[in-house]
Amino acid sequence: MKKFKSYIKLTINKFSKYNYKQYAKTNILFFTTAISLLINSILLRVMTVGNFLEIKPILADLAVILLLLSPAYLFKPKNQSIYLTIMSIIMTSICIINSIYFTYYSSFASVSLLSTSLQVINVADAVTESVMQLRDFIYLWQPLLVIFVHLNLSKKNYYYIVAKVEKGKKRLVGTITASFIIFVIFCLTLSSLEIGRLVKQWNREFLVMKFGIYTYQINDIVRSLEPKISAVFGYDEAAREVRTYYEENPVTPASNKYTNIFKDKSIIIIHAESVQQFVIGLEFNGEPVTPNLNKLSKEGLSFSNFYSQVGVGTSSDTEFTLNTSLMPSTSGTVFVSYWDREYLSMPKLLKEKDYYTFSMHGNKGDMWNRLVMHKELGYDRFYNKVDYDIDETIGLGLSDKSFFRQSVQKIKKISEEHDKYCGTLIMLSNHTPFNETEKYGDFPVDVTINIPNDLGVIEPVTMPYMEGTDLGDYLKSVHYADAALGELITGLEMEGLLDDTVVVIYGDHDARLPSKDYDRLYNYDPYTDTVKDESDPTYIKTDYYAYELNRKIPLIIWNNDKKPSKEVSKVMGMYDVLPTLGNMLGFYSPYQLGNDIFSVDDNVVIFPNGNWLTQDVYYNNQKQEFKLLNEAAIISQEYIDNYTNMAEEKINVSNKIILYDYIRKTKETQELLENYKN
Repeated sequence: MKKFKSYIKLTINKFSKYNYKQYAKTNILFFTTAISLLINSILLRVMTVGNFLEIKPILADLAVILLLLSPAYLFKPKNQSIYLTIMSIIMTSICIINSIYFTYYSSFASVSLLSTSLQVINVADAVTESVMQLRDFIYLWQPLLVIFVHLNLSKKNYYYIVAKVEKGKKRLVGTITASFIIFVIFCLTLSSLEIGRLVKQWNREFLVMKFGIYTYQINDIVRSLEPKISAVFGYDEAAREVRTYYEENPVTPASNKYTNIFKDKSIIIIHAESVQQFVIGLEFNGEPVTPNLNKLSKEGLSFSNFYSQVGVGTSSDTEFTLNTSLMPSTSGTVFVSYWDREYLSMPKLLKEKDYYTFSMHGNKGDMWNRLVMHKELGYDRFYNKVDYDIDETIGLGLSDKSFFRQSVQKIKKISEEHDKYCGTLIMLSNHTPFNETEKYGDFPVDVTINIPNDLGVIEPVTMPYMEGTDLGDYLKSVHYADAALGELITGLEMEGLLDDTVVVIYGDHDARLPSKDYDRLYNYDPYTDTVKDESDPTYIKTDYYAYELNRKIPLIIWNNDKKPSKEVSKVMGMYDVLPTLGNMLGFYSPYQLGNDIFSVDDNVVIFPNGNWLTQDVYYNNQKQEFKLLNEAAIISQEYIDNYTNMAEEKINVSNKIILYDYIRKTKETQELLENYKN
């Protein structure tokens, strides 16, 4: 004990005698780099997840910054600036990339998503025009400051003075020690929940909020390497978890009044790019934005609280989830990162019932790796850009009107060769950045009001309303897409292809438009040409929760007989489509994670980031708070915990099925057992 006390006393004396003034004066560039990088990390959180006062991510990022900058002391003072500048550029690039990524995906970039990010090349215009913003490059001040300080110090013979007093290795050890102490303090502030989420990695926004951007990125690199290792060594444990889940939550065929109502009918599925539910019924000066969708939704089954469940794979995630009733992968995108797995899908289940299956798209076949994945999903044929005459383009490729016109003829030929078929038609024209307004046709998104002129005579006056906004351009684009859908229905009817056929239309995901545009849409006062203030009693909130709830998309199941006809208001997710359609057509998947919507009372929609939605609650998993949607509902902590655990369990099971190729390996095991018995 005496020895320990002596050591402490010696250490204190040593630190008290240290020349901190000299240390500070000879570490100006290092301190400038470290502090400015820390400011950038705080700035990123402010502009994305919004928390900047919390001490935890500041401590975590500071520990990482000191650790990464410490090797500068291995160089001579005059060369340290090179290392510090390089690190500044790398870490600033991390902020810029994540800022741009968050704008579009509402999440943060991952090393495991690099292959997915290459898909951006195919939609470069959309990224540069509607995603990248000037604010994404505000972080560039940091490396410029480091270079500026370095040049100023060089003029003052600073590095010559530093070389006389600096002991590089000693300062290296001291900086690493400081980094370690800060990291230990940070760890002591963590709860078991926060540690668990760091390990699981799938809630990226939460991680950046609690651990900072640099800590998150390092953890992501480690976690991105893990699947390559665990896929080889962790299968047995993963298989046990998946089996246990399905034993406790067995999938059985549904039985209700909708069972087999469409059995043996052909199916045409329309993947409606970026179409949101709020456009249905929306009008400008009495003119509907989507007259055809309005009509179809009234004549068929319309699901008015239907949500996409996409991650970073956007359209491809929708295709995957709709066809398999599994969740999108939280590490990479299935279409790009896990294309070599086996999945039980809707096309495969229909092929067992003698359906011919096909998909059609007017874009390049390798976009989202569809050439490979559509085959794996069970489509007999994928018609893509090379199969069409590109006679009219809008946005990324063939216009929807031309695409549908040519597709009708292809479907006609298919119908002549096959008794039953299921085809998916993927629309394209309504893809961001919605900037080809001259090609969308005339659809003004202004508003006409009657006001008295100077003489007191009432005259109609046109006010701009949504003209000139991103949302206004989107509505013009949606109006075009709706017109194309109308022409498709007419074309199918003229060719006799609607007889004994079910048409399914779904939006693939929301358009990811600025929230300020929704504020104008719902709160515009044409008499003052301004947006109402929140103090106005008629003001409609457009906060985070309003925005999230407004991201719902249409789902319509329609046939020529216009039966059944009903609006279904239960909350529903993309993973519920296969079970719901399967009940109507006579199939199901033993791996489906969703529900037949007509067989459940209180459904839940789970999003890849861990958020979830029921009829009563929207739960924000990052902030661990919820928005009450039903004032009459009494929500207990047990209710929240049950659905939060369910969300985590389903995400976990789906990830393990994908990562470990569980379906293929289970199938192979069953075949071996059967062969052994025989």
